Amino acid sequence: MTYLLRDVSTMTVRGLRLVSRDLDAMITAVVLPVIILLMFVLVFGGAMDTGTGYINYVTPGVILLAAGFGAASTAAAVEHDMSSGMVERLRSMPVTAWTVLSGHVAASLVKNLVTTAIVFGVSILMGFRPEASALEWLAAVGMILLFVGWITWLAALVGVLVRSPEAAGGFSFFVMFLPYVSSAFVPVDTLPGWLRGFAEHQPVTPVIETVRGLLAGDTAGVADPVGTAVLAVAWCLGLGLLFAAAAGLAFRARR
Repeated sequence: MTYLLRDVSTMTVRGLRLVSRDLDAMITAVVLPVIILLMFVLVFGGAMDTGTGYINYVTPGVILLAAGFGAASTAAAVEHDMSSGMVERLRSMPVTAWTVLSGHVAASLVKNLVTTAIVFGVSILMGFRPEASALEWLAAVGMILLFVGWITWLAALVGVLVRSPEAAGGFSFFVMFLPYVSSAFVPVDTLPGWLRGFAEHQPVTPVIETVRGLLAGDTAGVADPVGTAVLAVAWCLGLGLLFAAAAGLAFRARR
């Protein structure tokens, strides 16, 4: 166990160094969500009727979108390790080679905490006023980390399976798609009936509604806030375990 923890910590430090050297990806992961926040609040916010200040409504969704952008770069980083010979070098050394995946995931969690904090700061400057207690802040951060965890393990799986940086970059489309078809920007009851069913039963919606309820105290339209929070945690844990196991199996199968 000591050697395993050492390997994971080493790969995490390596992953953070790679992130610090890829300033373009870091800037993109921050700038794009901020632009989306500005666009929706300043351009569309006046036309949106959500029953509360639109900045309070949309901020949790943009935070998860920022987390998704950050996780998307993990797919490209894992694909680079798989195709550049890095993994083969690790397999020839007394180190648990699959910890490279855990290192990328851990580095993504740290990176996303930074980008989330920046998006929070911009939203507060624009008028977002959280009403959360210290415990609710901790719960909201924990919920965001759970979300980042499963989507990053999915990105790691994609990085193992694909064979080119372009294919790995395509993961960003999936990341952008889910929050838009959820309660991130508009209440789901305003969507067409055929689309509402998908929005109500996909993993992003309960996560967003849980974070929104914890930070802004806005549970309007949520019949069972506690049940929604339990569902969000179940989605994140279930998908995280599924994709982590699948990424590990795919990693061992690829040569």
